[in-house]
Amino acid sequence: MNTDKLPTRSENFSEWYNQLILRSEMADYAPVRGCMVVRPYGWALWENIQSALDKRFKETGHTNAAFPLFIPMSFLEKEKEHVEGFSPELAVVTIGGGEKLEEPLVVRPTSETIIGYMYSKWIKSYRDLPVLINQWGNVVRWEMRTRLFLRTLEFYWQEGHTAHATAEEAVEETVRMLNVYTDFAVNEAAVPVIPGRKSETEKFAGASDSYTIEAMMGDTRALQSGTSHFLGQNFAKAFDIQFLDPNNQQQHCWTTSWGLSTRFIGAIIMTHGDDQGLVLPPRLAPIQIVIVPIFRNDEEQAKVMSVAETLNRQLAEFRVKLDARSEVTPGFKFNDWEMRGVPLRIEIGPKDVDNGVVTVARRHLPGRAGKSTLPLGSEIAAQVQTVLDEIQAAMLVKARNFRDAHIHEPKDYEELRQIVQDGWALAYWCGSTECEARVKEDTKATTRCIPLDQPEGQGKCIVCGQPAKSKVYFARAY
Repeated sequence: MNTDKLPTRSENFSEWYNQLILRSEMADYAPVRGCMVVRPYGWALWENIQSALDKRFKETGHTNAAFPLFIPMSFLEKEKEHVEGFSPELAVVTIGGGEKLEEPLVVRPTSETIIGYMYSKWIKSYRDLPVLINQWGNVVRWEMRTRLFLRTLEFYWQEGHTAHATAEEAVEETVRMLNVYTDFAVNEAAVPVIPGRKSETEKFAGASDSYTIEAMMGDTRALQSGTSHFLGQNFAKAFDIQFLDPNNQQQHCWTTSWGLSTRFIGAIIMTHGDDQGLVLPPRLAPIQIVIVPIFRNDEEQAKVMSVAETLNRQLAEFRVKLDARSEVTPGFKFNDWEMRGVPLRIEIGPKDVDNGVVTVARRHLPGRAGKSTLPLGSEIAAQVQTVLDEIQAAMLVKARNFRDAHIHEPKDYEELRQIVQDGWALAYWCGSTECEARVKEDTKATTRCIPLDQPEGQGKCIVCGQPAKSKVYFARAY
């Protein structure tokens, strides 16, 4: 581990983020520009994210499948908005097996087109609906400006694709999956997201409506952390996804798509991390508990290690690590595991053994404030679970308080311009692209989402003063 101090978040948030990912061994830069290698520690976090989401998907009736990485170029060209939205980001294969291909193949940027083609083969009758399929995989988007986890040429994600008999069912599905993402973010990652609808300008290419969960990072910037799209009949008409309804009439399906990616790892890092390193929520942390034995000689080692090994077995239901390294000091271990964001550290020294206790240090509370003792014995696992639950809850409260302290409602446009330099502005907006573009040009802030939870009545657009029905969040974003 690099023992130099991390840059602080206040002096250089971007460099703090980059250095933290490298030093905590979450990921590394790949030899291909703009790509990343997700290291085992980062992948373990992604696996825990996958597990939490996959359980929710299956509980809502979805099944997993796998579709090809290569998509015929003609497929993308069938949906006009879709190809226009993605064309600058496409990676295209023109040679295969040493010969020029008859038709170029696109390396999957997203799968609406190829899945739409398959659905047109599978769906014939209203009895075949709904189709509720999810795919775990990787996609490629040729980004010019990249950053580990947040924006890379290749990244990992899940993409759900569903087909329905009615618009109402498809809209219900779109919102249901947005709520699944919200529940996951809040209850598993302790990231307090705001669910809402994207503006016409910001929506997914080819969608009728796009919904998003928006999170505030530790530098107050917004991060789009998961999206759910009502695709209307756009892709169904492009790919001829039709079914015979109960009246024996041919109808086009209504479809949805929704996705959450490894970008969410960036959300966890930037929401909770501090100047000492990662701070990971217990429910997702690759290692929930690290046990650090402390001794000065062989006699103390024998005494302490015996208890430490017993404790390790008692806590086997958790993701626990006994750090028995002899070549580094306890102080080095403390710093190492703090850097990696392990939620709970258990220290055992000779005096602890004599007193029948262990010292526990909560990662989210530095120094003495986060330390307490627990008695050794048969109840230790239950007590540790209680502490982990307290940490999970405290992390959510802290993140929510930080977010709410940096959201303001401006009284005029000049105040909005000030607020978005270091926070989010919540204000009425008339819905015009001209007002939206003006804010972006003047401040670099964009409309993040029109929250689902809206106040009664209406107000005046913060930009032009015209009547407005909805409030929207404006913020600078990643």
